[in-house]
Amino acid sequence: MKLGFHIAVRFLKSNIGQTILIVMGIAIGVSVQIFIGSLIQGLQKSLIEKTIGDSAHITILPGEDEEEIEEYDALYKKILGADDRIESISFAADYPAFFELDDESKSVLVRGFDLKKADKIYDFSQRMVEGEFPDDPDEVMVGVGLRDEFHLEKGDMITLLTNSGNVDEFVITGFFDLKVASVNKTWVITTLKVSENLFGLDRTLTSIEIQLKEDHVFEADEVSKKLAGIIGRKYKTEDWKGQNEQLLSGLQGQSISSLMIQVFVLVSVVLGIASVLAITVIQKSRQIGILKAMGIRNKAASFIFISEGFLLGILGAIMGIGLGLGLAYSFTKFAVNPDGTPVVALYISNDFILLSGLIAVISSVAAALIPAVRSSRLNPIDIIRNN
Repeated sequence: MKLGFHIAVRFLKSNIGQTILIVMGIAIGVSVQIFIGSLIQGLQKSLIEKTIGDSAHITILPGEDEEEIEEYDALYKKILGADDRIESISFAADYPAFFELDDESKSVLVRGFDLKKADKIYDFSQRMVEGEFPDDPDEVMVGVGLRDEFHLEKGDMITLLTNSGNVDEFVITGFFDLKVASVNKTWVITTLKVSENLFGLDRTLTSIEIQLKEDHVFEADEVSKKLAGIIGRKYKTEDWKGQNEQLLSGLQGQSISSLMIQVFVLVSVVLGIASVLAITVIQKSRQIGILKAMGIRNKAASFIFISEGFLLGILGAIMGIGLGLGLAYSFTKFAVNPDGTPVVALYISNDFILLSGLIAVISSVAAALIPAVRSSRLNPIDIIRNN
């Protein structure tokens, strides 16, 4: 085997131009795989973050026969220990109301939170553009959309009117931007206690919101079903996957398209390597015949070309990984938004890169099997006689 490997190295060195062309072909195939794969994964990750990154992945709501969630402290303990994929849990008391300022009014959603818990899901502390969280019983914060529509400023007094006729005045302590226009125009955020008092709730909630760890976002439906079995029929669960079927369908289509492109590139690379090595068998047939006449076995002759495929795959994979990462990085520098941020953020998965390189090596070895078998069938007497 060692002899076959050394002969393979000499064969590759004897026609360095051909070797470079094969390596470049493999490298381009690997680089396309890495570039397309990283681009699609980065795009999907960006879409997921923009859609559900700072929102609940699973929501627990009252069942059909219930209006609010009671005894939520006990329910919180059940949820907290239910699954290690859960990262954050937040309480919410939400009801519609009318926002009134001077002679103008607008329908809004008043959302009462335990703000420390909610901040872990919605990241309010990083989304505040001005001011601070509400703390006193007469304070709220509103979105930048509502601010712009009514020309609001920090410290302004507003009136909230509920459907039951409760009216109360509040001071605006700050403005947030959750990057969703409809949310910024309609959410009025306050503390859980203020919301309970405004809507006449007696230590009850309208929902419990749950966010999963980053690596388990796509398992929201599994966790939701598990929680449904734990909390009982008194409550119901909803997850982001069930509410975003069109988004999931689009992501699946992107993944299939990416996979098909990578498969066709891989097939092209394999056929190219097999063709060139098959020609090499013909070119080196006299040398192989002489080696067989000197006693080299068929297995050793086959191993020469398998070694060539392995070496070509290794060199092509290394060069392709570097080229692919360079293409991906360049794309993030040329395809940018007006503010200078990349249109698609660079996403590098070490596992995906290693897999792409490994596939290239395996494909190269597989492509070398045909010429390897062909070389083992060469008859040294016929070769020497014909030459």
